[in-house]
Amino acid sequence: MNKPLRRIAIFCGLLVLTLLLRDNWLQYVKADGLKTDPKNRRVTIARYSTPRGDIIVDGDPITGSTASGSSGLNDLKYKRTYKNGPMWAPVTGYASQAFGANQLESLEDGILTGDDDRLFFRNTLDMVTGKQKSGGNAVTTLNAAAQSAAYNGLKKQGGKGAVVALEPSTGKILALASYPSYDPSAFAGTSDTDAEAWKKLQKKYNPDDPMLNRALRETYPPGSTFKVVTAAAALQNGLYSSADQATKSPLPYVMPGTTTELKNEGSIPCKNATMRVALRYSCNTVFGKIGADLGNDKMLAEAKKFGFDSEQFTPVRSSASVFSDDMNQSQTALSSIGQYNTAATPLQMAMVASAVANDGKLMKPYMIDKLQSSNLDTISQTDPEEMSQPLSSSNAQILQSMMETVVKEGTGTNAQIGGVTVGGKTGTAQHGVENSENPYAWFISYAKLPDGSKPVAVAVVIEDDQANRDDISGGGLAAPIAKSVMEAVISSKK
Repeated sequence: MNKPLRRIAIFCGLLVLTLLLRDNWLQYVKADGLKTDPKNRRVTIARYSTPRGDIIVDGDPITGSTASGSSGLNDLKYKRTYKNGPMWAPVTGYASQAFGANQLESLEDGILTGDDDRLFFRNTLDMVTGKQKSGGNAVTTLNAAAQSAAYNGLKKQGGKGAVVALEPSTGKILALASYPSYDPSAFAGTSDTDAEAWKKLQKKYNPDDPMLNRALRETYPPGSTFKVVTAAAALQNGLYSSADQATKSPLPYVMPGTTTELKNEGSIPCKNATMRVALRYSCNTVFGKIGADLGNDKMLAEAKKFGFDSEQFTPVRSSASVFSDDMNQSQTALSSIGQYNTAATPLQMAMVASAVANDGKLMKPYMIDKLQSSNLDTISQTDPEEMSQPLSSSNAQILQSMMETVVKEGTGTNAQIGGVTVGGKTGTAQHGVENSENPYAWFISYAKLPDGSKPVAVAVVIEDDQANRDDISGGGLAAPIAKSVMEAVISSKK
């Protein structure tokens, strides 16, 4: 080969090598970045080229798909629809051609679009047979009757709030409601109407923030419902060994290192009261002193066993509830009655009630039972998982008896259900600087059937800026909603 031809051959070889390097760089190094690049519409076009799989509750889909029609761009064929969208939005989230997706719609997008690697063989078979690729389904643990009771109870109340119901023995989420809510169908497409609906839901235009998932993402001072955790800490650390042992609780009680008295609500029998009496009447002095006597470290350790200070993944992420470290005795006393820095999501307080009901064993909360292919084959199944053991079985049963007294003859009588044993705890949590704003109304509970089974534990929180302050109480506002949710679950078990 003469010299000019050799140079041309080497140059051509270098060009081919460069092309190979570039091709491999794009396919293996940059592939994920290009796939998720917002300017790459091919991913979006593919996502909406076929109907999405469905999110399933009680065997029925609560989602659907419809042709985009003239309201969508020509290259986006299908858009998402929702049945009773506002009720289910805290569960499903949204899938929008213009605004992306969140919550289950985002987390299970691969299954719902049919692009998940676990569907490879199913998709290959469809390709061979000429069948159009179809999305799979996400089957939830939700109970439709419980969700309806929770959402409609909040809606009737008229303020803001949330409800979470769990199955104590498994951790299955039975209800997850937030109010006010929104309809994900309103902005599922790309039209001007969709854009306007999206704009109106944003917090800066709507201070009620209907897109906030209050069940998972909002933390509130839990108020007196946290006294259940404090009672658990007293039993677990041997400070008191029974529900009916007199506590060393003076009245008035001056918080350590201060000249400030910790007050009770009204004239209630809190001096040296037993824990049963103290929980029944919700004595701040008794449980504040328990927290101070145990100290920050022991209270923090017990709170963490219930899930505080950790995010939960259901698989939708829940904000971490808070019980602080490095507090002095006075601060620990206030935190132990659910005030000061203590803050909890409704999910967290449902977990507290669930652990007590489940004889001290806390199960990891989850809302996806299984994932299915388009032909309903099971791709994955969620197995119940123990998360922690905040209480021994014997101490949990002591605490159950205390919570049952609260509902039988204490502040939680509005949660009573005929023929069913209900345990609960009310809470009215201070809100605002120096308690200047309307308090939050809380109620946590569980139901025990005659056969000893405990099918449901519930947490309800209500925030109502418009209500008469004197009318706000956990027993008055939140307990009736919890009762209706428990009744719905019990009825569905029959």
